[in-house]
Amino acid sequence: MEKPCWYEGPLAAFDTETTGVDVENDRIVSAALVVQHQPGAPPAIRRWLVDPGVPVPAGATEVHGLTWAYLQHHGRWPAPVMEEVARALAAVSARGTPLVVMNAPFDLTLLDRELRRHRSAPLADYLGMSSLCVLDPRVLDKHLDRYRKGRRTLTDLCALYGVELSGAHEAAADALAALEVVRAVGRRFAARLGRLNAAELHARQALWHAAQARGLQAWFATQGTQEVCDPAWPLRPELPAAA
Repeated sequence: MEKPCWYEGPLAAFDTETTGVDVENDRIVSAALVVQHQPGAPPAIRRWLVDPGVPVPAGATEVHGLTWAYLQHHGRWPAPVMEEVARALAAVSARGTPLVVMNAPFDLTLLDRELRRHRSAPLADYLGMSSLCVLDPRVLDKHLDRYRKGRRTLTDLCALYGVELSGAHEAAADALAALEVVRAVGRRFAARLGRLNAAELHARQALWHAAQARGLQAWFATQGTQEVCDPAWPLRPELPAAA
């Protein structure tokens, strides 16, 4: 019996909600891991709620609806949560299940920094000899349909690929939607992706993201802005310590 294509087989998805968009300094306030063994199967969902130990800005609360007061009452301390999340991702990696992460350098780098902050260990230490096989719908869509105009947020991709997104900016809802978008991308571009396995696609996405970052950096330069686009994917390297 022929093995199904990666987009028709088991997939997991990971997402976080945070105090902001600075991966080096902001904190995770909620996270979710979704695992679906085949298309249409009921997903197994694991959620975490975190008291980040720092105030949650009003702007962040407007996005995900989580106030610091609510998290202080209902959330758990970050150290054990980050340990559980890292071990859960390591288990996914050990099983060889591809992990869908929308804009992977954001969520995975934030998790890595939280682990360093609270557990004095990077994400790589938890993965051991295995490594994550990541599928990033943003990178995939941007490479496969590069000349399409418009934004490529998760909401936009869901609308484009006909995926229902209910409860946007809730970690589990966003993770499940990203997973379904990746399945839809795989089907739409089966002629270009079907011959690749997930590990090969992971390697190619690193190259595609780097090229996308260089192109965006060049565009920013023409606009006279100083914004920097990091080419690293799926996780940014640790910043060197200040001298």
